[in-house]
Amino acid sequence: MSEETKSLNFIEHIIEEDIQNGFSPENIRFRFPPEPNGYLHIGHAKSICLNFGLGLNYNAPVNLRFDDTNPAKEEQEYVDSIKEDIKWLGFEWDKECYSSDYFQQLYDWAVLLIKNGKAYVDSQSSEEMAEQKGTPTTVGTNSPYRDRSVEENLDLFERMKNGEFEAGTHVLRAKIDMSSPNMLMRDPLMYRILFKEHHRTGNDWCLYPMYDWTHGESDYVEAISHSICTLEFLPHRELYEWFLDNIYEAPKVKPKQREFARLNLNYTVMSKRKLAQLVDNNVVSGWDDPRMPTISGLRRKGYTPAAIRKFADTVGVAKRDNIIDVALLEFCIREDLNKKAPRVMAVLNPVKLIITNYPEGQEEWLDAENNPEDEHAGSRKVPFSRELYIEREDFKEEANRKFFRLKLGGEVRLKNAYIIKAEDVVKDENGEILEIHCTYDPLSKSGSGTEESMRKVKGTLHWVSTKHALEAEVRLYDRLFLDEAPDSHKDKSFMEFINPDSLKVITGYVEPSLKGVKELDHFQFQRLGYFNIDKDSTKEKLVFNKTVGLRDTWAKVKNK
Repeated sequence: MSEETKSLNFIEHIIEEDIQNGFSPENIRFRFPPEPNGYLHIGHAKSICLNFGLGLNYNAPVNLRFDDTNPAKEEQEYVDSIKEDIKWLGFEWDKECYSSDYFQQLYDWAVLLIKNGKAYVDSQSSEEMAEQKGTPTTVGTNSPYRDRSVEENLDLFERMKNGEFEAGTHVLRAKIDMSSPNMLMRDPLMYRILFKEHHRTGNDWCLYPMYDWTHGESDYVEAISHSICTLEFLPHRELYEWFLDNIYEAPKVKPKQREFARLNLNYTVMSKRKLAQLVDNNVVSGWDDPRMPTISGLRRKGYTPAAIRKFADTVGVAKRDNIIDVALLEFCIREDLNKKAPRVMAVLNPVKLIITNYPEGQEEWLDAENNPEDEHAGSRKVPFSRELYIEREDFKEEANRKFFRLKLGGEVRLKNAYIIKAEDVVKDENGEILEIHCTYDPLSKSGSGTEESMRKVKGTLHWVSTKHALEAEVRLYDRLFLDEAPDSHKDKSFMEFINPDSLKVITGYVEPSLKGVKELDHFQFQRLGYFNIDKDSTKEKLVFNKTVGLRDTWAKVKNK
């Protein structure tokens, strides 16, 4: 086996085997089939990368198909957001399809199954059907309506379509095997009556197909060769194939369903229903809140398409469910931004520093490198003056030898500027430090070529000139949940593990080069982390989101 063959994931092995067995590569076609009942999350991103990645690898088309069979939960807003997310990730679909486009065809095939004795109208209540379906350890019993005549079933089914019955009075069921060990094969529902306006078909239908009936048949209509699903659909594969067997006509492409493990992240929830709860209960500001694992939330937080694609590739395609450490996702965005994010100076917990021997009214514009990781990034000018802001935690009046920042009588270098020495402090009546008074060495200017400029001191601090600083709102995000697996507790709701400190909003100061930035622009605040411009930002008020810290926790996880 070649190295190239060894690197294939198990889905690719299946496709390669099909080709070797005579399946024409020209007939390979994939699809990404979201339900438009919520915003996509990082788990969907993995599926998007897999399906569209297979399309690129095999030079095969990939359809975007919305499985829109439940008008009670689906909205155009979700359709639009899904399309935006896929485009943002860098993928293009061949055809934009909707299961609702096939409602008439699906209805016609259901009529065919009735005529062939493979489907019937059941008039039991949902409670009665649940009881007669049995349990995993006991066989089910046949519905009293299972042996209705073909003529009666056809008549009832048409009247269901025409809106003659109330919701819940009748359903259409497949006639398979009420003793099957697979509960899904015990006469599953195919249609239910639902008087809800559909976002595409309006009120044309009051009879809506169930997902299991719709999914495989939609694949068949679109000539999808390989229907890639997440692992929870493995028990559905038998039903998927049974439905196809009953409508398939040779020599058309018969879709093949195969399953891979869904993505699960620690310290988060991935259920659309639970994510909707967070939104509805105002725990977060919306589906695109940067604490949400949605693609739109990650985008707003400052994650890049390249980082998410890298994450999906690193996680790989598995056959068994597992939990991925969120630190790996953070590692991927940190690596990506390290290469492309401009370095700037910002102070988030400011205290004023006054250089007493620097001439009043004087200012200098110093050279600062934009990104040492990018040789084409160039440099910028930053203003320096007598009064600066530094981080409050970068100064102590007294400190031990391991404190390499500023202390009384100690020296540090100001980034891109001079060496300073702390001489005194000014405090308020409560002992809070208001000002740090320093002196500077005018010969120690960075890059000046003097002997003093090359003098080594152990600490280097970032700073912002008070006269030139831009005030900014900075949103510091932490994990939304305190528990590693918030939805795994049988006796507690996941809502009980919400982190009350998942968002802190502070006022900071940034260097003036950030004037005129636009939404989603990203930066490394030196010594603080990676940040990006939020959509709430305006010309009058800069708003930054913290994307990720500088510290790599994934390396520690890997080396445990």
